[in-house]
Amino acid sequence: MGNPHCVIFVEDIKNVPILRYGPLIENLSTFPRKTNVEFVEVKNKTEINLRVWERGAGETLACGTGACASVVAANRNGLTERKVLVHLKGGDLEIDWLKSGDVYMTGPAVNVFNGEVDF
Repeated sequence: MGNPHCVIFVEDIKNVPILRYGPLIENLSTFPRKTNVEFVEVKNKTEINLRVWERGAGETLACGTGACASVVAANRNGLTERKVLVHLKGGDLEIDWLKSGDVYMTGPAVNVFNGEVDF
């Protein structure tokens, strides 16, 4: 995906202690540049629930590369198809991992903040 991801499959996404394990995994020496951590609950072959701990930021509402990495990992582990609907706190994304190796993400783009900076 261009940035590091550690994908972990869980039984119950709602009860994952992400605030405890996210920073621990992010900072493991295994990941010298730190890593994003994805906690994935597989609902069925075409849907997953995802919570994301982004390196340097903490838990976020969504992560496009994290959703892509999670679908590829889930498929490679025989848990899902190659086209999956990913449910994140910030909304849903459709991820399609083509046989060519390309990964396509489809979802909404919304403005979540406006601001001004005075110098």
